[in-house]
Amino acid sequence: MVLLLLWVLAYRWIDPPTTPYIRSEAGRLGGVKRTWVDLEDLPGGVARSVVAAEDANFCRHWGFDVAAIREAIADGGTRGASTISQQVVKNVFLWQGRSWPRKALETTLTPVMETLWPKRRVIEVYLNVAEFDEGVFGIEAAARRYFGRGAADLTDRQAALLAAILPNPKERDAARPTDFIDRRARSIASGAATIRADGRAVCFED
Repeated sequence: MVLLLLWVLAYRWIDPPTTPYIRSEAGRLGGVKRTWVDLEDLPGGVARSVVAAEDANFCRHWGFDVAAIREAIADGGTRGASTISQQVVKNVFLWQGRSWPRKALETTLTPVMETLWPKRRVIEVYLNVAEFDEGVFGIEAAARRYFGRGAADLTDRQAALLAAILPNPKERDAARPTDFIDRRARSIASGAATIRADGRAVCFED
């Protein structure tokens, strides 16, 4: 447990060179596309779009969105309620799958990471480890895969389209969006503007 805590603390400053899942996919595919990019080098619309799409209350919770969990339970557990913080813990420190031991570790480590890392670091790591297509990890590789440009040059529309393909990137295409993805991207763009206006983006904005 001490080593695990030191590992979590170290990644507050050290960029994760890989993750268990990325390493597994690299072995299966013979390599992956991934290039780290600092949050400060990204347009503001990138982080806002992902937060609006995945975890609108990111700045207001301590790792778990209790309201979202209650809504998921009320819906019969048919939709997920994982926060960006939980996804970072799962992707960076743990393994994939739906086992109780993994979920227990995720539940334990999420508030620990939230205590040790600033919110800007959480979203920065998320943007650099999230899967955007088979073998494509991180916002930089995703921007080049779908739009032929670096993440620093993404427009708000492109950022919303990339956020719209989460959490099922292998089944969606940001460059050739279906009507559903187009509508979702428009909704995400509106949500990104809303969280900027109402202060729900303040914890990761400059």
